[in-house]
Amino acid sequence: MTRLNAAILLIATLGLAACNNPNRYGAGGAGGAGGAGGLNGISSSGLGDPHNPSSIAYFNQTVGDRVFFAEDKSTLSPEAQTILVAQANWLNKYKEYSILEEGNADERGTEEYNLALGARRAQAVKQFLIDHGVSANRIRTISYGKERPVATCDNESCWSQNRRAVTALTQGGGAPAGS
Repeated sequence: MTRLNAAILLIATLGLAACNNPNRYGAGGAGGAGGAGGLNGISSSGLGDPHNPSSIAYFNQTVGDRVFFAEDKSTLSPEAQTILVAQANWLNKYKEYSILEEGNADERGTEEYNLALGARRAQAVKQFLIDHGVSANRIRTISYGKERPVATCDNESCWSQNRRAVTALTQGGGAPAGS
């Protein structure tokens, strides 16, 4: 399996695990990040033990793998900065992980606008992590624009969940392939 295929498979698995958790944005770790569950036959075993501080599952659940943005903004709120400081501290301790910073937007606006907004959000998080000691060569960014909503409804309760940047991790010294 090529590195690109392995990275795509890991990202898809992380996405399915996140979608599988009904409490993803409820109580849980920092930033509302809940854990990847084993419901409906989807296993999170590839993420490691959520009680092991060096595992991806621990990072996702305890540190928090996402930050949220105000409408049409790519500036980091004080809450987002708190989560990102915790991410930077963890990432500086566990340097074996590569980072794919995923920028997302809500469904409103054109595809082009939302791709650009997602890119600005991912870049804002990347720069914050770099400013807090994470090596730039470990981080790649991607914008999904409005193509990967985690909530779908026609109101603010859903839109606010989709205005986010997600820090996806893979093991390996370089950044995830194909990013």
